[in-house]
Amino acid sequence: MQTRKKYIFLTFLASWLLLFFFGGDQLRRFAFFPGRKAEARRNWPSWTDRSLLKSFADPEELQSDGDPSLPSPRERRAARLSVYRNSRCRMETCFDFSRCEKNGFKVFTYPREWDQPLSESYSKILSSIERSRYYTPKPEEACLFILSIDTLDRDHLSGQYVRNVDEKIRSFPLWNGGRNHLIFNLYSGTWPNYTEDLGFDIGQAILAKASFYTENFRPGFDISIPLFSKDHPQRGGEKGWLHQDSIPPKKKYLLVFKGKRYLTGIGSGTRNALHHIHNGKDIISLTTCKHGKDWEKHKDTRCDKDNVDYEKFDYQELLHNSTFCIVPRGRRLGSFRFLEALQAACIPVLLSDGWELPFAEAIDWGKAAVVGSEKLLLQIPSAVRCIHPERVLAFQQQTQFLWDAYFSSVDKIVHTTLEIIKDRLLPHRSRSRFLWNSLPGGLLALPDFSTHPGDFPFYHLQHGSSPSEKFTAFIRAVSPVGSPSQSILRLIQAVSASQYCAQILVLWDCEKPPPPSGRWPQTPVPLTIIQGSGKVDFAFMVWRSFPERIVGFPSCSHFWDPEQRCWGYTSQWTNEFSIILTTAAFYHRYYHSLFTQYLPAGLRELVGGLAACEDILMNVLVAAVTKLPPIKVTQRKQHKESVSQQRQDCLNQLVDWFGYMPLVSSQLRLDPVLFKDQVSVLRKKYPRLEKP
Repeated sequence: MQTRKKYIFLTFLASWLLLFFFGGDQLRRFAFFPGRKAEARRNWPSWTDRSLLKSFADPEELQSDGDPSLPSPRERRAARLSVYRNSRCRMETCFDFSRCEKNGFKVFTYPREWDQPLSESYSKILSSIERSRYYTPKPEEACLFILSIDTLDRDHLSGQYVRNVDEKIRSFPLWNGGRNHLIFNLYSGTWPNYTEDLGFDIGQAILAKASFYTENFRPGFDISIPLFSKDHPQRGGEKGWLHQDSIPPKKKYLLVFKGKRYLTGIGSGTRNALHHIHNGKDIISLTTCKHGKDWEKHKDTRCDKDNVDYEKFDYQELLHNSTFCIVPRGRRLGSFRFLEALQAACIPVLLSDGWELPFAEAIDWGKAAVVGSEKLLLQIPSAVRCIHPERVLAFQQQTQFLWDAYFSSVDKIVHTTLEIIKDRLLPHRSRSRFLWNSLPGGLLALPDFSTHPGDFPFYHLQHGSSPSEKFTAFIRAVSPVGSPSQSILRLIQAVSASQYCAQILVLWDCEKPPPPSGRWPQTPVPLTIIQGSGKVDFAFMVWRSFPERIVGFPSCSHFWDPEQRCWGYTSQWTNEFSIILTTAAFYHRYYHSLFTQYLPAGLRELVGGLAACEDILMNVLVAAVTKLPPIKVTQRKQHKESVSQQRQDCLNQLVDWFGYMPLVSSQLRLDPVLFKDQVSVLRKKYPRLEKP
């Protein structure tokens, strides 16, 4: 019996020792008493084999070599624990909606610290937020908070890596465990594993991150953003490469890739296999081993030939002349190549398993990209050959729309991020997938106006919608009204005689008070400078065919002045025009909503300080939305004005604000003389026709 007890005891002791040595930190933490930690460490076996270290330390910890610039093992462990604790975060559980109830969706950026350097990209992000209509300088009004600490590059080998982020953010009174905060990140992790570890505890903050891995992505809470370079424009941005008048029926190459080939480590598997699909004809797949300081140490038998072939083709030329572009994963899941392909209208073929695509919550990538599998690389050529030419063209057109709407500038990337968060706050007033994925896009189809496509001017040809049967006349009075014989009163009478007029609104913009109601003309409707109801009817019927545009009478033009190196403005009659003055024009009421809600307050204040600038801003705004010119209905007399210099100053300041010139010139004029009784016209043309 004693022998059996001894055997059981020895077995238990041996099992306990095995668990103790191989069970990791958690068991040792419970095994040692707090007061005996130091003694226990001194008595720790000195013979521990290096192979056992994996139980006690992460490989990243072993590679730190005591560098004080690197995050400590405790910081990295805390960050991983934080991700685990908050992996179930949703807007309902980790976001305080009550902060947004009183003042709406307002965003506050932390004050910049003078001793804290910012990267060029993060400076652009903060500037985009502060230029938006949601920005507030008052934290008590804010619904969402943005750190002033640069968190974009969390690769601790990078020169832009910011240390001690945990310590800094915990000292912020507004931090509150990250609740109602938005953190931007482009690079996470480092060599050799490139994990998604940020090196600090994000708490309950929303993470807007590039190269997001789906397993770490919190749906409906985090936001996947595209990777963009420091040279990505702040606003405006370059246009896409697909032009309406230069669409080739078939491009030279079907499928292309030109880029680095990783010889070892993460991402090497896919890129090392790309040579299998290269045929040198319509499929070009080129890689180079020449990157990194020690690439020659790892070169294989293909490197020399690959490097020679790589130099035979120009990357930009391949983008221009290919239908599909392979976008494989790099060291991280995303790459600059993704945005480059979108801009070039080269349909992205994505080979990056597990990548949460940018803004996938809103964007239907099935209409603009081919999502492949890294394990099925050899099937890609036959798969893209099977896509019908009509669908190929639809893919290309969608790449251009997405590029222009959401990706061509830092402003658009940041504002898209904010709009997605805003949509979550009021789901019943959020944009539908149709609004996000159809021209002009979610940034310009404001749900505050409507969530039904038929209410917007640019969807009049879709879903069976059509413009209203009636118009509202908006007349701006800039001089005192005397007697009913004056022009403004005659104008009211003429407009009210139109069968399509529903009501007349007069903006009284005079120093003297308006005349009493008895001095205004009697009109058949509840009360632009046009005489004659026929022209008004004709202009309205033209607008009903083009409700997304401005249709009107007085026109002006913009032009580039090479001597002054600025944009010029003229009201002289020319063959071309790009502006219709809103003093006599039809346009959809939605543009009033855009004017007051979409444009930031700073821009409206700028316009308010410049004389005769509102109508130019309205034309610029409509052109930015539609990418189309206004439509002119010829008036009887030439319009005259004496403030062209002020309008020119206004135009140049607006171009600077938008980052590009949105106005589009046109030579189309519609003459109301054709809007007449055809019988009367024929009688005048053939006066003897009715004579016996």
